[in-house]
Amino acid sequence: MFQIYLPIAEISVNLLVMLGLGAAVGFLSGMFGVGGGFLLTPLLMFSGISAPIAVATSANQIVATSVSGAMAQWRRNNIDFRMGAVLIAGGLVGAIVGVFLLKLLREKGQAGLTISLTYVAFLGVIGALMLWESLRALWRARGGKPTRGRKPGQHNWVHGLPLKMRFPRSRLYISAIPPLLIGAAVGLLAAFLGVGGGFIMVPAMIYLLRMPTNLAVGTSLFQIIFIAAIVTLLHATLNQTLDVLLALLLVLGGVIGGQFGVSAGQKLKGEQLRAVLALMVLAVALRLLLDLVLKPAELYSIVPLGGA
Repeated sequence: MFQIYLPIAEISVNLLVMLGLGAAVGFLSGMFGVGGGFLLTPLLMFSGISAPIAVATSANQIVATSVSGAMAQWRRNNIDFRMGAVLIAGGLVGAIVGVFLLKLLREKGQAGLTISLTYVAFLGVIGALMLWESLRALWRARGGKPTRGRKPGQHNWVHGLPLKMRFPRSRLYISAIPPLLIGAAVGLLAAFLGVGGGFIMVPAMIYLLRMPTNLAVGTSLFQIIFIAAIVTLLHATLNQTLDVLLALLLVLGGVIGGQFGVSAGQKLKGEQLRAVLALMVLAVALRLLLDLVLKPAELYSIVPLGGA
């Protein structure tokens, strides 16, 4: 009951489960300022969908959830459009590299294993660092010590780089090089792992570029829209790995969940939000690691080479 056949993925899935996955990821997008692909891509893989299709479909779903979340942030005037344009420029380069890299691995039949191993290493490191930083901030706050804030305009090594630009909304005058590199890294992640990259971009904008937290979240969602759209188009045309039916189901749930996520995010402190997000990142990494090292239920399986 409620089963639906996915023509590109070539499997049947539960309609309500896919809608629920989309809603959950949309909620995370609005709450944390992330695309949610770091969670959706592994969940789709856990559901039996091949890694390349999971990556491309997650990128497409991120477009919708980010639009929903970004609109809510725009109404709160939490987007630095000029910073977003610089991030998008860098993201375009990274996206092109990532799509061709995944295409090469897929042709070699190593895409699934490589994506899983990359997720385990990447999410494990990022989640541990985020959790440590957020717990330190919470301990300082509980002890009555002021949180070490990063004030807009506070100088660091970034200010010594060339090609400086003014970002009036964020009250910054910094080199365009760090935002370009951050955008390129996020574009590469979006194309290769199907993630929005917000869990990298938001901390980078706060601690490296010294942007205010609310603007970092809103700007992250804004740039994710364009990067994820570019990645989706490239995967659909070059790799033919976009399952439109699955994407529509995820988008439908994601748009609804995104609005509730923004409201929920307003009720928690920044340190609490980062701690919760870090725990979720670590949980996904642990699950992927267990799938790689534990004995599978079936020792042998037959899959098309292109779906690996």
